[in-house]
Amino acid sequence: MAAFPFEISATEGKARTGVLKTPRGEIRTPAFMPVGTAATVKALMVDQVKDTGADIILGNTYHLMLRPTAERVKRLGGLHKFMRWDKPILTDSGGFQVMSLSGISKVTEEAVTFSSHIDGSKHVLSPERSMEIQADLLGSDIVMQLDECVAWPAEEARARQGMELSARWGKRSRAAFGTRDTQALFGIQQGSTFENLRRESSERLAEIGFDGYAIGGLAVGEGHEAMCEVLDYAPGLLPADRPRYLMGVGKPIDLVEAVYRGVDMFDCVLPTRSGRHGQAWTWDGAINIKNAKYAEDDTPLDPTSNCPASRDYSKAYLRHLFKAEEILGQVLLSWHNIAFFQALTAAMRAAISEGRFEQFRRDFRARHQGG
Repeated sequence: MAAFPFEISATEGKARTGVLKTPRGEIRTPAFMPVGTAATVKALMVDQVKDTGADIILGNTYHLMLRPTAERVKRLGGLHKFMRWDKPILTDSGGFQVMSLSGISKVTEEAVTFSSHIDGSKHVLSPERSMEIQADLLGSDIVMQLDECVAWPAEEARARQGMELSARWGKRSRAAFGTRDTQALFGIQQGSTFENLRRESSERLAEIGFDGYAIGGLAVGEGHEAMCEVLDYAPGLLPADRPRYLMGVGKPIDLVEAVYRGVDMFDCVLPTRSGRHGQAWTWDGAINIKNAKYAEDDTPLDPTSNCPASRDYSKAYLRHLFKAEEILGQVLLSWHNIAFFQALTAAMRAAISEGRFEQFRRDFRARHQGG
């Protein structure tokens, strides 16, 4: 019996909409999780994030274990209290950041040993330690198994090595996590772009048994088309009665195409990272608010939005803020982008429920790519 009930209310083709029910609130799917890497969604207060319609956010084990340390967060009452977020939180295992940020890392059967990118201090992260940090110290609602994310491109032999290690670490993560009523554990499918490896990975994960399943090892440089080719089969290899989470994705067109292929949950730093650099995501694609053509444009980014940043400020004013290097520009564009991603997932939920998702997908591709 899975920790959290997952009820699918409607389907259209492979696309589906439903609700993952947690003790801290319902997560409507398809769901986009804003990334709160270091216990903050960059540039925003939690009330602003909540007002966009976000049901859940993501925290990062790697960053939090280094600063302020998971033990300190625990002493201060756990991650929810620490950052004033009372809805669900998913924490990733830290594996991806260890591989990509630490500079020096050593992977063995037992654990990964790495040097902090902050001060060079040495740390060891094992499946058991990752469970302790996420579940016991941070108090996450959804915990991710420790896995090895193999860099792309990868030869099949290297991809197999990473997939098999991830499967063994998944079994150890499951044993260390145990059974909990108020927290859920997700396993992670690996295998790079090799269907046979992802099939084997999925079979091994299902045998272990998790509360949800993630698709890992994508959005690491392979590009949109190659990612979609993997998603043509990867979600369908995972149990249909549990949520499917595509890690680290992505652009709005990536979300739409992944939902079309059966994905339920997403996370990505893109909305706030784009916002800090002057890029706004809209229904007509991305725009660079610093462009001269917006200097006297008195229209808002989205007059129909419920988000004040999208509705109440002109493009000319937003451009002015960036040209003047005023921090408010970064705040407003980050807020707008998070709101847009939430509006996008809400629109997809409605389209699936009403049996018009295929038309929504075609219209979105035409409008988004045209913009």
